[in-house]
Amino acid sequence: MAGILDSVNQRTQLVGQNRLELLLFRLAGRQRFGINVFKVREVLQCPPLTAIPKRNKFVKGIAHIRGQTISVIDLSLATGGRPIENTKDSFIIIAEYNRSVQGFLVHSVERIININWEAIMPPPKGTGGRSSYLTAVTEIDKELVEIIDVEKILEEISPSPTALTKEFEVAAISESLGDRTILIADDSAVARNQVKRALEGLGVSMHLVKNGREALTYLQETAKSCHSSVTEKIGLLISDIEMPDMDGYTLTAEIRMDPLLKPLHVILHTSLSGVFNQQMVQKVGADDFIAKFNPDELAESVRKWLQAD
Repeated sequence: MAGILDSVNQRTQLVGQNRLELLLFRLAGRQRFGINVFKVREVLQCPPLTAIPKRNKFVKGIAHIRGQTISVIDLSLATGGRPIENTKDSFIIIAEYNRSVQGFLVHSVERIININWEAIMPPPKGTGGRSSYLTAVTEIDKELVEIIDVEKILEEISPSPTALTKEFEVAAISESLGDRTILIADDSAVARNQVKRALEGLGVSMHLVKNGREALTYLQETAKSCHSSVTEKIGLLISDIEMPDMDGYTLTAEIRMDPLLKPLHVILHTSLSGVFNQQMVQKVGADDFIAKFNPDELAESVRKWLQAD
């Protein structure tokens, strides 16, 4: 485990090069899964867990780790599999998503692999059951590795509020946008719907896509019918960072290199957090960075950049 922990702490510098590192693990069966190393704080042998009354059925219990109380989610049960019964011989992946820290109970942790986002593909269409919890898949050592939509699991356990609590001048925002559209790119259906529901309160027009490649293609096609820049028809872009095929950093860099797309305001909206992300935002030329998910903060950023034109 020491080697894995060292890797988790030290090997995150590939973010922004359309590459990522996945921590591979198994749940209650032979299937391999992956989680982005950059979300992982720590990997531990599962400590004793304390049961709590009226807890969600997916929460195995709570653990007291380094002075912090952390909910431990049985990742196998939460994705439709059988529960992990033998916690003593299992592991916890401590990860930070959406401004909070969670523990994910897994059966075993294997190794870290380095991979290009282009090798990360959307899950196959038309499959139900457990696959509905997948955000992407890839192939490692001729085996399928499934990447779980953690945001969907967290939303089922503790739904995020999407209603605006702050008052916004909707008429002014609508006037700033005009007949243009806000483009939203996110591979998680849950995250796309969260953004959509939050911005509906502003009365804006939205177009949703599933990854950076789709977003870039949409922008390039739209720009063909514009005289000077894509901003004639697209008001701004709200993009996730982690997405199959093309990540949000690479998408932003591609936009800044294209004269017709360059003027577009880009808001990176992601479950990733930390100083390193702020540095990457500046490096690729994004206008703003917002950690998921606070509807008021997102709406305020939309207002700011629409009215900045």
